[in-house]
Amino acid sequence: MKTPSSSNEGRAWQDAGSGHVSLPLPDNLPAARVFDAVAEAIYTTDPEGRITYYNRAAEELWGVRPELGRSEFCGSWKLFYLDGTPMPHSECPMALALQQRRAIRGMMAIAERPDGTKVPFLAAPTPLFDAAGELIGAVNILVDLFAHHERDIAARRYAAIVEHSDDAIIAKDLKGVITAWNRGAERLFGYTAAEAIGRPITILIPPDRADEGPGILARIRAGERIGDYETTRQRKDGTPLEISLTVSPIKDDQGRVIGASKIARDITERRRAEEQRRLLLREMDHRAKNMLTLAGSLVKASARSTTTAKDLSAAVSARLEALGQAHSLVVNSVMHDDSREVVTTTLHALIETILAPYRDGANIEVSGVDVPVGRQVISGLALLLHEFATNAAKYGALSAAGGQIGISVIEQNQDIVLTWVERGGPPVEPPQKEGFGSVLIKSTIDAQLGGNASYDWNPDGLRISMIVPRQRLATS
Repeated sequence: MKTPSSSNEGRAWQDAGSGHVSLPLPDNLPAARVFDAVAEAIYTTDPEGRITYYNRAAEELWGVRPELGRSEFCGSWKLFYLDGTPMPHSECPMALALQQRRAIRGMMAIAERPDGTKVPFLAAPTPLFDAAGELIGAVNILVDLFAHHERDIAARRYAAIVEHSDDAIIAKDLKGVITAWNRGAERLFGYTAAEAIGRPITILIPPDRADEGPGILARIRAGERIGDYETTRQRKDGTPLEISLTVSPIKDDQGRVIGASKIARDITERRRAEEQRRLLLREMDHRAKNMLTLAGSLVKASARSTTTAKDLSAAVSARLEALGQAHSLVVNSVMHDDSREVVTTTLHALIETILAPYRDGANIEVSGVDVPVGRQVISGLALLLHEFATNAAKYGALSAAGGQIGISVIEQNQDIVLTWVERGGPPVEPPQKEGFGSVLIKSTIDAQLGGNASYDWNPDGLRISMIVPRQRLATS
């Protein structure tokens, strides 16, 4: 039969019956090394079934080292049928192949190691014959079914995680061609797997970021992992998308980089939330710096309508309390933004609450229709009205005796038109640079409510007009 040469420098398989040399190997690669490198268990026997060779994988599967030339048919310590019945070595697949002089395929058995571990395996014994047709031995390959089952489960589990991940998981080769595309990628970018696979990754990169692709590929070729890289990509319809990318090299069995895997996560909402937080922090800073000025304005306004220290104290206390109530309304509406609780009020109630600290008799008039204001827009409108009133108290109509503010609310088709008119204050001029009120208008009226606003800097008083869709105003 064919067995490895006994010399460590053996370069071929030798037919023990005829001395014929076949299957030449490289000078520096003995035959035993070839079979020791194979992951599956391999062993050979002579015609009587005595083991003449086994590789390392066979030794690991059996858990023992059989004695060459003496151990018969199989190197396992004990053998069992699949139902747990003991299997004599003389009835194992290798023994049957030698007895019947034919290859046995698909026969399974269980090997027990000395430590009690049971390993189910699939055998593929094949008899070997010389040129004259005489049986000279056999070779057997044993497949560890438990190991294959574990690998199969792991592979299926990994595939399920990838396929059903909320994140987009994409693979590409070193030319930037997409080779894998999960459902998360379909949802995020709008392309189906059939549309994306085989196309360049540049279909996701906006023209103004075209230089990012080659740079990322160069770093991947160098074996570098790129983590938490925030950038902009585009969907199938061309709309921009803020994402966080993690890119890792894919390597073959020899450790060579052959591609890259990418995990993309939509951070659009996070960016929007961060911007909102920055805006609120800026507003808090703005409020803190103006608090003393505002308190002084309230004292000044109260002094115009009182004649005694007692009356002045009462008026200032009342206005400061109303200011605290307005502040609580703003803070509470912000705190409810991330909750499921429905918080609503009406536009007139919101205006009255915010402007209560600035009232001096009949100096503020609110007229027109009253409409609901939903939870999601309370904070933005409260901050905006508070900013208007603060500016009026510092620079506009409320900073002068006899100054007045008129606020009218009318319904125009499906829109609500709110007009803020100041009269009787000092002359006003447009600011030289964009103020905080302008930022609030853009974030609240333009972006959040889909409306628009305009300023009219009349010499006799500021006029502000805001138009918002009624349905958006009531969003809860």
